[in-house]
Amino acid sequence: MSEENKEPKKSSYNPDEWKVGPKGFIALLVAILFFSGLLVKFPEMKWLSAFDFTTLTGKFGAIQATGKSTFVGSGGAGARGGFLFALTLVPSVMFALGMIEVLDHYGAIKAAQKCLTPFLKPLLGIPGLTGLALITDLQSTDAGAVLTKGLYDDGLINKKDLVIMGAWQYSGAGMIANYFMIGSALFANLTCALLIPFSLIFIFKFVGAIYVRIMLNLFYKGDFQDEQ
Repeated sequence: MSEENKEPKKSSYNPDEWKVGPKGFIALLVAILFFSGLLVKFPEMKWLSAFDFTTLTGKFGAIQATGKSTFVGSGGAGARGGFLFALTLVPSVMFALGMIEVLDHYGAIKAAQKCLTPFLKPLLGIPGLTGLALITDLQSTDAGAVLTKGLYDDGLINKKDLVIMGAWQYSGAGMIANYFMIGSALFANLTCALLIPFSLIFIFKFVGAIYVRIMLNLFYKGDFQDEQ
């Protein structure tokens, strides 16, 4: 019985389950174009804007009587005004999350994981098998944390890897879901493409994790001497 308990768990991290075909990379490309705002940059081909997120979500028109106020009125305050404002966000949030689920079904997230994995070892010093946990964290902080804990419990990563992964996940946790749910309140007022703030958040996740890696190597190296 003791020998059976020592057998490593492999089912949760089977690389065959994350093989990516051409369909996945096409779905990832579609996701980038759909949310980037690039499709509205071609005046001679306005029909491309029909496949742009901001174009499809649209905006409310002004009430004809005043020419200035929307249906929520002007000068409102309190919980009532906040609720009505939140209500206007529902269509764009539902549409964004729905599109993400569809693109994920066709392998966009798997393709993103495939593209991200080669950068993990040189930039963060962690093995490529952590890519699944990190990509999952972009959608769900809880799911990402569970996968990370599983990697550590199974002995696939050490404590130093765990700390670096925690730094990466803590910065902008649940980035995709939070950006398109909470950040959607500002989409109508953005003066740049949606992809620019999104990319900055993603880049600074690496900046934070790299900083933590440097600190561990410089000042806390002795804490990990017993690890392989």
